[in-house]
Amino acid sequence: MKYFIALIFIAFLICGCSKEEVKLEAFSPESFAFDIGDTWEVNALVNVRGFVQKEEVGTYSASIQYTVNMITPDGKTITNVFEDAKVVNEEEEIADIPLEVQFELDSTYTAGKYKLLFNIRDNFSEKSTEVTIEFEPTE
Repeated sequence: MKYFIALIFIAFLICGCSKEEVKLEAFSPESFAFDIGDTWEVNALVNVRGFVQKEEVGTYSASIQYTVNMITPDGKTITNVFEDAKVVNEEEEIADIPLEVQFELDSTYTAGKYKLLFNIRDNFSEKSTEVTIEFEPTE
């Protein structure tokens, strides 16, 4: 009986002390477009958290890769309008990483609501997530 109670106690201790797996999450998306004459400049920002961090000699590092696809008002998908990778090295744990996008739309694009689809990948855990942001170029 003592062994059974000890076994249950150890099982609870192991479960209670194990680190909860954090889910890769994109949050606080925002986007806007500026009229700069014959074209529109599109800016978008999304923050990501829940990525794996590696610690070596007091430095924390994270590696995020992302691509952005654009869906036009008529439903056409334009792939990889923007892509980038971010490697962040900090002396303290990294809470979140901002992912910024900037590109131009020329005069061939029509008025209406556009969607930006962020495809985000944590290079250390190989987990991925997506987030969609809408914007509308207005006169």
